[in-house]
Amino acid sequence: MGKGYHPRSRAAFLNACIGAPPADVSIRPKGRRELSAGRILVVDDEPQIRRIMRTTLTGAGYEVDDAKTGEEGLTKLREFRPDLVLLDINMPGMGGLAACREIRADPNVAIIMLTVHNTEADKVEALDAGADDFVTKPFSTPELLARIRAALRRVPVPQSAPNRLHFGELSIDFAARTVTRGTSSVHLTPKELDLLRYLTQHANEAVPHRELLQSVWGPDYGDQVDYLRAFIKNLRKKIEPDPDHPQYITTEPWIGYRFNGIPESS
Repeated sequence: MGKGYHPRSRAAFLNACIGAPPADVSIRPKGRRELSAGRILVVDDEPQIRRIMRTTLTGAGYEVDDAKTGEEGLTKLREFRPDLVLLDINMPGMGGLAACREIRADPNVAIIMLTVHNTEADKVEALDAGADDFVTKPFSTPELLARIRAALRRVPVPQSAPNRLHFGELSIDFAARTVTRGTSSVHLTPKELDLLRYLTQHANEAVPHRELLQSVWGPDYGDQVDYLRAFIKNLRKKIEPDPDHPQYITTEPWIGYRFNGIPESS
């Protein structure tokens, strides 16, 4: 969390960072993992935020653990094995971006960065570090839960869809969740891989912004074109030989994006 806030406004800011959980939220008993909607690790140096998030997320059906530093978060990552990590970007010691890069070594863990900044550069920096999403403080409980559902959402795969595709030097193995460009391995986040999967499933078609957003992130994201643009920009940086002149993912003005190429499955 940002450290420049006046002490008198500190409590108000912390309370505003995430809306209070609904009055009927109840803490689920430990050990009932069969009812869990997933495991979430909260990494934030503010005890009040960790406490509120634990109450809110547990009440929403998630198993929750927390850590107060990036270093502790990496230890909890190995012990707790979460499906998703909520990671504050500004923490003492190992910062959120450094911790994110370490966590991203596991391609199956979704990461949502929590930040007080909302500039394009900040968003791109979070995506470059390996985040699947970013949420700006203060945020509401419904927004946070929607972001979590979207991060954990996976694109449905038709039974006939091949697991391995080749487009020139670009090779994609969706089963192994690996991508290579020539002889170089490309590290994609789970959401970037989902986005690439949907585009390649509709290769050589102009896919509208709304369709991409709702199919990859869910119905709450249909109008967030700027959000999609940030992901496309980062995906191009990773898979295109020349991101400024893309050959695979091209823009369809006023419509959406197109993935170009005739796939060779194997």
